This record gives sequence, C-alpha cells and structure tokens, in this order.
Amino acid sequence: MDRPDMNQSRVASRDEWIAARKTLLAKEKELTRLRDQLSAERRNLPWVRVEKDYVFDGPSGKRTLADLFDGRSQLIVYHFMFGPGWEQGCPSCSFLADHVDGTLAHLAARDVTFVAVSRAPLEEIRLFQQRMGWRFKWVSSHGSHFNYDFHATMDEAVAPVEYNYRDKATLERLGHTYHVKGEQPGASVFVRNGDGIYHTYSTYGRGLDLLVGAYNYLDLVPKGRDEDDLAFTMAWVRHHDRYGDAETRP
Repeated sequence: MDRPDMNQSRVASRDEWIAARKTLLAKEKELTRLRDQLSAERRNLPWVRVEKDYVFDGPSGKRTLADLFDGRSQLIVYHFMFGPGWEQGCPSCSFLADHVDGTLAHLAARDVTFVAVSRAPLEEIRLFQQRMGWRFKWVSSHGSHFNYDFHATMDEAVAPVEYNYRDKATLERLGHTYHVKGEQPGASVFVRNGDGIYHTYSTYGRGLDLLVGAYNYLDLVPKGRDEDDLAFTMAWVRHHDRYGDAETRP
C-alpha cells in the first residue's frame, strides 16, 4: 500500500504539534458532549407497538419476534443483506458482522440480545455463517413481511419503497437509485415491556458507521478511510477470507 504523502507542510516542532493537538482536543470534547446528547435523544424517541406476529426460521425451529429476545428486554436486529439464492452475504454487511461476536457477552450483561435477520433461507444462511466462523444468532425472515415492514427490502409489488426515511421519488431525485430495489442494510431496536413489543429505533446507511469498529480505527490514522477515489465508498471491502495474504498479514 502507498504511504501517506509526507508533505513538509505537515511537519512541525513538538510545541507546534501540542498547540494544534489541544485545539483539536477541544473540538473532540465538544463532539463527545454532542454525541451524548444525541444518544439521549435517541433513547427518548417514542415507541411504536409491533402489532404483527412475525415468525422466523432459526436453528432450533420457528421463532417469533418475542422469542428472539432470548429472555432479555432489549433486542437489536441487524438487517443483513443476504437474499434468497445469493451465493454469499453482502461484503459490507459482513464487514460489520465481523465486529459482533466479541460484543455478545457484554451486550447480554446489559440486558441486550443481538440477532441478524436476512431473507435468505436458513440453510443458505447456515452455510455462509459456518464459512465466516461467526457465532451470533442469525435467522431467516423468508416468507415474512418483516424486511419490507422495516424497510430493509425494497419491492414495490410488496410495499411502497422507503429507505432511510425517504420515499422512492426522493431517492431517485437524490441519485440513490440502488436503494429502490432489493436488499438494503439497516439496524432496528425493539423492547419488551409487559406483554407488548415495541419498535424504538431504526437506522440505515451511514447511521450504521458507529457499529463498525474498524472504521473508528481508520479514522485515527493519517490516510483515514482512504475511500475518496474509489468507485463507491466500500469498494475496498472483502469478506475476511477473501483478502490476499499480503493485505492481511499481521
């Protein structure tokens, strides 16, 4: 890989660096405060009761949405792009999924269950999950309206197109035509309260960045994400077993 451009204008004395770093630190602290404020507003969104009886295919048989909570009161669903008949799951969704297994015990300790949901049949999911070595729960919504209702699959024959809270006309006007058909990434949050299940939050697109730890690391280094000259932002991402040896050697 190319080294960062070592332009002399980027080189300074230690004292100059400290002054610049302190200026940046003030901005970082302000961003942290704003992020905490935004997180509080996210948690304070109103809840919407889930009225439909969704059923999923899981390794242990049919599972309702209530079953997916696995005895906890909070559930995060990742809408993993993996449609029926696909040979493998989406590389970008797989990039995010690579960050999940290490969090599972910590999430469970805070009353949270994580589940991935895809429309691919369960056997196709099982084979790909086995190949990737992931342990998180992953169920199939094949034959269910779940993906359509939570705007992770676009098909006008089933439901009106909506992605990231924009309708089809808005998406096309903005040039996001790839979001008006087929599988899309997203995450949805649910809570159990008494006998009810409620939808509290969903996010899509760049809203998923905070779930990708590797991006946070890349944002620390001089070259950053280094995606500006790519055909699309995540064009460099591969399934973790598809990088060349030289690219991934420790």
